[in-house]
Amino acid sequence: MVWSVGEVLNCTDFVNLLRNDYLSPAYGMESCIGVPGNLLALLAYIFCLSEWQSCNIYLFNLAVSNLVFLCTLPRLSYLYANNQTETQPFACVFNRYVLHVNLYSSILFMVWVSMDRFLLVKYPSRNHYLLRVRTALILTGLSWIAVNVEVAPMVVLMVQDLQSRNWSLCKDFASLNGDMNLLGYSLGLTLTGYIVPLLALCGFSLQISQLLQTQEKALQRRTTSYKRPLRIVAATTAMFLTLYTPYHVMRNIRIAFRQPWAAGMELCIKTYSEGLYILSRPLAFLHSAINPVFYFFVGDKFRELLITKLKKMVRRTG
Repeated sequence: MVWSVGEVLNCTDFVNLLRNDYLSPAYGMESCIGVPGNLLALLAYIFCLSEWQSCNIYLFNLAVSNLVFLCTLPRLSYLYANNQTETQPFACVFNRYVLHVNLYSSILFMVWVSMDRFLLVKYPSRNHYLLRVRTALILTGLSWIAVNVEVAPMVVLMVQDLQSRNWSLCKDFASLNGDMNLLGYSLGLTLTGYIVPLLALCGFSLQISQLLQTQEKALQRRTTSYKRPLRIVAATTAMFLTLYTPYHVMRNIRIAFRQPWAAGMELCIKTYSEGLYILSRPLAFLHSAINPVFYFFVGDKFRELLITKLKKMVRRTG
């Protein structure tokens, strides 16, 4: 099929329109919503909690990761709004690095939160070693190391790509060029950073469900007070499945269409796939703005302590 010049231009216009008129307001909105929520959570953890539990450790680190990432979005929003690209190499690498570290640390910390909720249902007295604060600190440290190891090759690719472009053009992950097999790396990152943690979330959701069913049969009554961990873990799994799947699918398709074997593919098919990839990016990053809801409902006594603290502050200023 032969495409006319006008059709090709329309394809290009579609992608440019998304970059300028979609990415900018989407990133700006996520920053405006997510920064206050995550900042409030951090301050609450620091000043309200007198005794930390394992779950609080995971959620605190999640809030730190989210807040650092969300603080990079206003810069991206400004650049896309003005049809500009990042001209500072360090800022380019740092922004993409923070973005992907947050992307994969978020789901990993939620896996530990789900594990914590499962163990809490199974061991209400917190006598399991995985529910100890020291264990949570160790798992947190290993998680940061694991995510950085996963993202490190991308940093190398970004530096190589910037060097090839005279350090003047900042590209997104799916548009990089370097010595590494980008498609293989992206597929591996999808598997280890997304699919495996998602399966773990599904597993904990299933385990909690089975455990609650067993308790109901043993006690001959509905354990409604323990249903909340199941709802939380199920909601977490649904969130990452909904937000992350389009991004990872379209990222890998976008990279695949840039391979030599796809050289003869029609330009508009490639362009529309790039447009869908652009659409999926703010959707994937939306989790950082949504996560404060989980801090409010998951953390042990977090909601009560936060409300009590806010009431005291209102009384002092009143």
